[in-house]
Amino acid sequence: MIRAIVLDIEGTTSPTDSVRTDLYGYTEKHLPAWLAENATGAAESVIAATRELSGEETADTARVAEILTGWLHSDVKAEPLKAAQGAICAEGFRAGDLHGRFFDDVAPALRAWHAAGHTLYIYSSGSERNQRDWFTYADPGDLSPLITDHFDLVNAGPKREPSSYDTITTRIGVAPRETLFLSDHPDELDAAVTAGWHVVGVHRPGEPNPPRPPHKWVGSFAEIDPAEPPEQ
Repeated sequence: MIRAIVLDIEGTTSPTDSVRTDLYGYTEKHLPAWLAENATGAAESVIAATRELSGEETADTARVAEILTGWLHSDVKAEPLKAAQGAICAEGFRAGDLHGRFFDDVAPALRAWHAAGHTLYIYSSGSERNQRDWFTYADPGDLSPLITDHFDLVNAGPKREPSSYDTITTRIGVAPRETLFLSDHPDELDAAVTAGWHVVGVHRPGEPNPPRPPHKWVGSFAEIDPAEPPEQ
């Protein structure tokens, strides 16, 4: 029996383009000013961590913005970049400039699964802060009450490492055999299976990650029945 359903965001609940265009674009546009205006406050730890990771200990805020923008374009999963993105986009969500975008089948499925007693969690490479805002300020309406907790690269670990799924298992207190993971990335599915989870791959038209055996793949959440978990 499946008790917990853990969901990826990019390519799974939401179009990859919506995350990269909306969140990444907003971050890049506002990053230089945010660093300069908050250099002795909210951005101080981001600046220090970026200097350390880049080996440029004397980088000024303009140079730090260049480094972080380069990491953003290269999709580097660096903690200071995620922290900056979380803070900057939080302002955008609250100002009404950003909204969580979802595939049409997602909100009805989440509501149905939640009503059926399944506990829902999010595990994404985006910061926990951005994840919470993505679901709170969602185009289909506030979906945050459906989600019990959020996991990212900081509080769980890399998504292609089985140990990250072990960490989540410990945190949620649900046995691996009672946990279902939905993702569009085959390597993430592989890692979850190694940790003992059930998995279903999600591949939608226009999304970049092609399906790969041996996992079951669907094109819509409407095809998923948590009462009948796939054999791994």
